[in-house]
Amino acid sequence: MAMTRVRPGRATKALFKTRSRPSAGTAARGRDTAVIDWAAYIDGHRVSTGTVADAVRLIRDGRLVPDGDSAGFVWVGLHEPSEAELTELAEVFGLHPLAVEDAIKAHQRPKLERYDGVNFVVMKTVGYVSSGADGTEVVETGEIMIFCGPDFVVTVRHGAHGSLGPVRSRLESDPARLALGPAAVVHAVTDRVVDGYVCVADAVQEDIDEVEEAVFSPERTDESRRIYRLKREVIQLKRAVGPLAGPLRGLSGRRFVPAEIREYLRDVEDHLTRVREQVESYDELLNPILQAHMTQVTVADNQDMRKISAWGAIFMVPTAIAGVYGMNFEFMPETKWEYGYPMILGVIAVACLSLYRGFRRNGWL
Repeated sequence: MAMTRVRPGRATKALFKTRSRPSAGTAARGRDTAVIDWAAYIDGHRVSTGTVADAVRLIRDGRLVPDGDSAGFVWVGLHEPSEAELTELAEVFGLHPLAVEDAIKAHQRPKLERYDGVNFVVMKTVGYVSSGADGTEVVETGEIMIFCGPDFVVTVRHGAHGSLGPVRSRLESDPARLALGPAAVVHAVTDRVVDGYVCVADAVQEDIDEVEEAVFSPERTDESRRIYRLKREVIQLKRAVGPLAGPLRGLSGRRFVPAEIREYLRDVEDHLTRVREQVESYDELLNPILQAHMTQVTVADNQDMRKISAWGAIFMVPTAIAGVYGMNFEFMPETKWEYGYPMILGVIAVACLSLYRGFRRNGWL
């Protein structure tokens, strides 16, 4: 298979400048370039170069095995690149303009596309992070795009989470796996993303358990806001997890994926299926929790109204009697009697006590 030679042009000059390679732990902020890390990998071993273009030349300039397949590949990792930076790499690796546009703009649905022999994979990353002064946690999403060709892998990450530094370090410690080619990187990245789904799903499960316990506890608490927030976070998680099943299944059938990697991809797909079912069960669980909470609120309101009505009826008796005897008529019963006032007080007390006991017996008080 003939390898494409790198021909420097005006748009790619920046890639040929000698720059110190950022360390794997370099923070995203404060960078003057979107390139996080790059290297050429030959037979599973890393070969560091001064520039990305040097790494490409090293792989494509005559390093071929007898069957015509490249003995190595280049892996370039980017974080939120600009249009100019990604366009430079697009000219070097021959990336399709439509895929480059998707990688720049982000906000794509998980998918698997093939452009001129280059596989383009889009995945959603998720994180459960604190938001606001109250410390509530929300599901935050990002994206990882993978351009996978015969002798290169370009990973483009959007968002503050889902760092691929640990993935690269783990692969570099296993040369036998890395020697399987770009497909090994694709599997490692997808495995990392799905592991992130598992962690977030478990964290959401803990919050749902806390809400459920609070709703069915004897103490009266208002959990409606928290339940609605959890339902919103579950929807965010479903949008990330659900659509990835198709691309993962498609990756297992691609010709560039060795048989060894296909087994691992099927394992990742199995984990994704379990997470998807777990997330779907959250929505089914939150609905009855919300209904039970609203029922409890309605019952509590009814109890409060019964108490108010009962006390209103009790206080109506002295109010009615005092109102009658407050009228300025000359001929009123017992107004001239010495014991009239104590008698009226006694009637009020007996009537109120009788009403109180009746309401108490019926559960209104």
